[in-house]
Amino acid sequence: MPHFVIVGAGECGARAAFSLREKGFDGDITLIGTEPLAPYERPPLSKQALVETIEPKFVAALERYQERTIDLRLDTTVAAIEPVSKTVGLADGQTLGYDKLLLATGASPRVFPGIDGTAQRIRMLRTHADALTLRTALHPGRHIAIIGGGFIGLELAATARKLGANATVIEGLPRVLKRGVPEEIAEVITARHRLEGVDIRCGLAIEAVREETEGASIHLADGQVISADLVLIGIGASPNIALAETAGLAIDNGIAVNERLETSAADIYAAGDCCSFPLALYGGRRVRLESWRNAQDQANLAAANMLGEGMEISAVPWFWSDQYDLTLQIAGLAEGAASHVRRDLGDGSFILFHLDASGRLFAASGVGRGNAVARDIRLAEMLIAARAHPASDALAASSVKLKSLLAA
Repeated sequence: MPHFVIVGAGECGARAAFSLREKGFDGDITLIGTEPLAPYERPPLSKQALVETIEPKFVAALERYQERTIDLRLDTTVAAIEPVSKTVGLADGQTLGYDKLLLATGASPRVFPGIDGTAQRIRMLRTHADALTLRTALHPGRHIAIIGGGFIGLELAATARKLGANATVIEGLPRVLKRGVPEEIAEVITARHRLEGVDIRCGLAIEAVREETEGASIHLADGQVISADLVLIGIGASPNIALAETAGLAIDNGIAVNERLETSAADIYAAGDCCSFPLALYGGRRVRLESWRNAQDQANLAAANMLGEGMEISAVPWFWSDQYDLTLQIAGLAEGAASHVRRDLGDGSFILFHLDASGRLFAASGVGRGNAVARDIRLAEMLIAARAHPASDALAASSVKLKSLLAA
């Protein structure tokens, strides 16, 4: 009986295991994770898990793994992969043979230079345990300093304010959300944070971060010192590639896969945050995406291709972030666009449609209260997938329904 092994029991790995069963695979499935908890979703960690003392949002109850005969091995570390012998060696000395192997090892927070893992008041956020530790520090009157003005840093600042804690965000670049978010939308998010009392400081270089007896301090290159009860490092994530690299797999900003999520080694696939892949929609540009949607999409695609379906990546990248009552959504990749058109939706909500030189819709970025932009971003996603060339005046006019442009 064939044996499929999945290394990485996060959103992507768990959904791939269930997808294999849904597609009719009746062989053995082993799902291996380093955490003691069953697979759970990570987006709530910077939001609900900090506001409420709740359990993680599990991908599935433990009983479902048993029902689908998925051998879920928690608190287990993979020590090595041997592509030639097609074996996986565990840290406890066990060896598992595989017919197909999926690497869904995810990504880990980038470490700030000079900071080791023993600091109690200088933290990073990746696991549910991290979120619970951070939650104990977020009380009215407390001060959290956040290094990094990306999605995670700003979501944490919003959550801190909701809990009554003071927040300072330090960003080395000239503005927050520099990576992939248009300046017009970043300005809206920045203004809202400042309205809520968040101290956002951009364009600053950090010389050192130090743990103190009662807190931590950030020493800036200009001589300023920012003291806080806790410092949170949120400067992005690096793909977990150590196993793949040691096994001799090709690496290119992550585990390099082709359009079918196949690595450079036979019968080994990679999916989710850990891999980079070519996007045909963008001329074969190789990208690596850290998003909940991508983890789900690639889990299903990996399962299909492990079963020989030969499907290629076709999903349009999609991202979102909730901050206060604002929701930011982005479909596609705006980098490389030649121009953009703005559509105002009222009440301060708007969408930017990014076009290439030929007028093809490349990406769409929107911000608004609640679900104000959700429907139009979804329709824009469909237009991007269709490689549509909608008229600029039609995109700009809120009276023109985007759905009508799909049939144009």
